[in-house]
Amino acid sequence: MTSNHTDCHYCLQSLRGRKYALREENAYCVTCYDSLFANPCEECKKPIECDSKDLAYKGRHWHEGCFKCAKCSCSLAEKPFAAKDEVLLCTECYSDEYSSKCFHCQKTIMPGSRKMEFKGSSWHESCFVCQYCRQPLGTKPLITKDNENYCVPCFEKQFAHHCYSCKKVITSGGVTYHDQPWHKECFVCAGCKTQLSGQRFISKDEYPYCVDCFSKLYAKKCAACKKPITALGCAKFISFEERQWHGECFNCAKCSVSLVGQGFLTRQDDVLCHECGSAS
Repeated sequence: MTSNHTDCHYCLQSLRGRKYALREENAYCVTCYDSLFANPCEECKKPIECDSKDLAYKGRHWHEGCFKCAKCSCSLAEKPFAAKDEVLLCTECYSDEYSSKCFHCQKTIMPGSRKMEFKGSSWHESCFVCQYCRQPLGTKPLITKDNENYCVPCFEKQFAHHCYSCKKVITSGGVTYHDQPWHKECFVCAGCKTQLSGQRFISKDEYPYCVDCFSKLYAKKCAACKKPITALGCAKFISFEERQWHGECFNCAKCSVSLVGQGFLTRQDDVLCHECGSAS
C-alpha cells in the first residue's frame, strides 16, 4: 500500500510515496518488514516477502510456487493434500503410497473419506453393506458367512437354523440330534432337564435322557446285581424267560463260572452250569 504514514517504524526513513506494510498498527517499509517479519519458505528457505502469497500449514510456511507435492511436484495451492512424516503429498500420490485398498472393490480408500474396518480389512463405507439387502452395515451387529457380511435379520432369514425345542434362531454353535438343530442350552434331559451337550445320553421315543434318568425310568434290571442294564459301559446282556443279566453277571449261582455262550440249567430263580446242575 502507498504510505500516508510519515516514517518507517524501524529505519525511520520517510514512507511518503513508498509502499509499506502494517504490523500492530505500525508502518514499515517493505525492506524492513521483510527482514523483520517475513517467514522463511520451508522449501527454498528464502523469505516470503510481503508482496508474495504466504501459504501456511501446521506452523510451516511456503511460497505459493514452492507449495508442491513431494512426489509428483504438482502445485498444492488449490488442491487437497495429505501429510506423511511431515512430507506433503497430493491425494493421488498419498493414495498410491499409503492408502488402504477396499476389501470389496479393491479400489483405493482416498484420504479424508470415511472407511470401515472389520477383521483386519478396510472398506469404503459404501461397500460395507449387507450382502442380501445391500443396506449399509455401519456399526450394526453383523454375521459373516463365506467371507460375505450380512445384517442379523437377513442372515437369520437366509441361513439360520431354528431350535427344535424353543423355535428361536441358532446364531452360533448348537447341537444336532435326530437331524434337528438345538441350542446347547435347550438340549436337555427329558427327565431332569440337565444339559446334555458334551454328555452321554440315551434316546427313547425321540427324546434324549441322561443315563441316570433313563436307568431309573426305562432300563431293565439285571437279575443278578439288580442294577440297570444300559447300552453304555458293558453292551452285552443276556435275556432268558423275561429275565436279563449283564454279561459279566451271567454266572453259575453255585460255582460262579461264566455262562455266557455256555449251556446252563435253571432251578427256581438260579442259573447253574451243567456240572453244578447235575451234581445237585
